[in-house]
Amino acid sequence: METILTSLSGQYDLPRYFAQAFARAERLNKGRLDVTLPDGRQFRAEGRAPGHVAHLHVHDPDLFARLIREGDVGFAESYMEGGWSTPDLQAFMDLINDDNPSVYDEAVGMRLVRALERLRHGFRANSKAQARKNISYHYDLGNDFYALWLDPSMTYSSALFSTGNESLEDAQEAKYAAMVDRMGVQPGDHVLEIGCGWGGFAEYAAQKRGLRVTGLTISQAQHDFATARMARCGLSDRVEIRMQDYRDTEGQFDGIASIEMFEAVGEKYWPRYFRAVHERLKPGAKAVIQIIMVPDARFASYRNHVDFIQKYIFPGGMLGAPSPVRQIAQGQGLRYIGTHDFGPSYSETLRRWNTSFQAQWPQISAMGYDLRFKRMWEFYLTSCASAFASGTCDVTQLVLDRP
Repeated sequence: METILTSLSGQYDLPRYFAQAFARAERLNKGRLDVTLPDGRQFRAEGRAPGHVAHLHVHDPDLFARLIREGDVGFAESYMEGGWSTPDLQAFMDLINDDNPSVYDEAVGMRLVRALERLRHGFRANSKAQARKNISYHYDLGNDFYALWLDPSMTYSSALFSTGNESLEDAQEAKYAAMVDRMGVQPGDHVLEIGCGWGGFAEYAAQKRGLRVTGLTISQAQHDFATARMARCGLSDRVEIRMQDYRDTEGQFDGIASIEMFEAVGEKYWPRYFRAVHERLKPGAKAVIQIIMVPDARFASYRNHVDFIQKYIFPGGMLGAPSPVRQIAQGQGLRYIGTHDFGPSYSETLRRWNTSFQAQWPQISAMGYDLRFKRMWEFYLTSCASAFASGTCDVTQLVLDRP
């Protein structure tokens, strides 16, 4: 029977900084973490209350030095490189996010690393030219890649669940329906969609709600897919897909939809984004903007820290927070109507995406993607699912109008 150690007393030849990392783990409020070192020794840290149970297998003894030195980015990179593994990555993420001190707390050396990464991130600010490069980095991986694991509507944003038992496709349509309802538009009205993705909302709005839609994207792959999709559905006379930056659009519309595109705008350009929304709305018309948010209390620390998502998944990306987003929108002449939060739905969406991604991995691998890519994506999907479940992040439909 293997011995499980709950203390470092009498233990020698431990990996560098393991003692500091284990001391953090011992501060768990809930749940249990087992850690197996490369030499086979197993340690257990247990919280004061029951919760998620996770097991971390360490393959690279430098893991803990990277965690102390580089924080969440170094920890994630080590996972991508095979430095550690776990039989259930989602359980590990749920444990860390479930009312527990962050395993990525500030530590010696991290301020310098974070400052360097923030500088690099600054070079990716979303000017028109850089925005197209940043979007291409993520969305031009290939339509076939996303089609393998997204639902049939090709919707890459949070669904809206009411019971949790719906199919993902039905929950995505419920999200679209909520947006149109909150916009208050009627059949025949003309809606602008800023960031149209692969055309899921445009198809729903035109086909099931009788709207005319102009959809904007700066991803060539999405533009070509959405254009062909509208032709295939017989909607080309009601939907126009443009390869165009939101800053270059002209005219006024009866409503504006924008679904999780705001995260790619970049904080520097938030005022310009909301000014464009104001300019494109007819007086009295509404915009419904689906945005991922961090709580106001976390915003100051978040905005000064380049995380794994910003470095590897959405370069140039920046989440908003309720108060600054509302203030900037109002500063551009828009009137705040309300918000509708549904973070738990995003957690469920991400968990379903990860299940599908894992099931489709043999086909994804056959497309030329390697294990490092797989680990990067599963780290992204599981960490975000836990963040939305714990309230570390939220998603909201923000409703604004032009007085």
